Amino acid sequence: MDIEAFVLSQLPPTPASVLEVGCGDGEIARAIAVRGHEVIALDPRAPAGDLFRRASLEQFTDPGPFDVVVANRSLHHIHDLSRALDKVAGLLAPGGQLVVHEHAWERLDEPTARWYLKRRSAAGHRAPRSLEACLARWREDHAELHGYTALREALDRRFMQRFFAWVPYLYGELGDAVEQEERALIDTGVIQATGFYYVGELA
Repeated sequence: MDIEAFVLSQLPPTPASVLEVGCGDGEIARAIAVRGHEVIALDPRAPAGDLFRRASLEQFTDPGPFDVVVANRSLHHIHDLSRALDKVAGLLAPGGQLVVHEHAWERLDEPTARWYLKRRSAAGHRAPRSLEACLARWREDHAELHGYTALREALDRRFMQRFFAWVPYLYGELGDAVEQEERALIDTGVIQATGFYYVGELA
């Protein structure tokens, strides 16, 4: 299930009040709005339009409450994760839910990196010349980002898990054409999943 379908599957009946943190090009926010929900979508580079606010979560001043907060590939970038999740918890209505799609970057082990490197080269992307160089560059590029352990610890202090699943993630860099291959290799244990879906309910 892709991220848009996953988010939509987790929403309560219309009309719900939804906040999206890190909306990117706004595709998910628009899909939520089309289904009759009230949406505010945040991003410092958000598109123009009534749904969108060009602001970070830290800058957002609407008091809420929201029935759902959606965070798609955004939490691992936020420097003060604890403060951000405290704010999310404060914005949610009682029983509200946080819907997350995130990156567990530290799960890129040697078999996963070998497949990733092969697919990057096959797609014509610039790629390291060796597996060792690939792993070293990966760790360097992600060193300042929150990993899975930090994300889960912060989430579990504030929310009760209602859903969790490991999902493909690397195809986002490699191209949608390899998503099914990545999923099949994860399902058979050949490579690690480096993405996850999480739904938490406000404790």
